[in-house]
Amino acid sequence: MFTRVVEVTTKQGKAKEVSTVIADKVLNILKNQPGFVDELVLVSETDQNRLLALSFWRTKEDAERYHREQLSAVTQLITPHIEGAPKVQPYNVQHSSIHKIAAGKAA
Repeated sequence: MFTRVVEVTTKQGKAKEVSTVIADKVLNILKNQPGFVDELVLVSETDQNRLLALSFWRTKEDAERYHREQLSAVTQLITPHIEGAPKVQPYNVQHSSIHKIAAGKAA
């Protein structure tokens, strides 16, 4: 299992709008990608303009394909509401009780 952690700084007071765009538009794109498992969106408790989006993928290759083929379209959807470019960090999932994921195994 693989995850991409995307960090964005929203324009003042726009975290809810970004979260809504992700739920209403981005999630539809993600659901149609091979290997997509789930999406989790977090808004910082201490900085209401900081948002993390974690997407879970069956393999690193699935996540990389999405990055190459769809990231530009997704970024365009949220760009009106964010400051600067999203920061993307890749991670291998070692364990998740939520997804019942064992290290290196798909759900």
